Amino acid sequence: MRTTIDPAGRVVIPKEIRRRLELKGTEVVEVVEEGGTIRISLPARRVDLVEGPDGILVADSGAGLPGCDVDEVRALLERVRR
Repeated sequence: MRTTIDPAGRVVIPKEIRRRLELKGTEVVEVVEEGGTIRISLPARRVDLVEGPDGILVADSGAGLPGCDVDEVRALLERVRR
């Protein structure tokens, strides 16, 4: 897919890609130059498994990071399964 860079250096991610990745426009992205290629990616989210109050392992994203609700986890699983 082709897109343009505006005079301020901003790149528009095509709508179809934003839809597939469920990007809303507030995400932080990593931008890396590798041998003349620009790579844009979503940063990995650190998650630890900890024992919850019922003795069941639950995901803990750590202090200062946003948590995931059930719908976000389901959406992530669906994206990974495609």
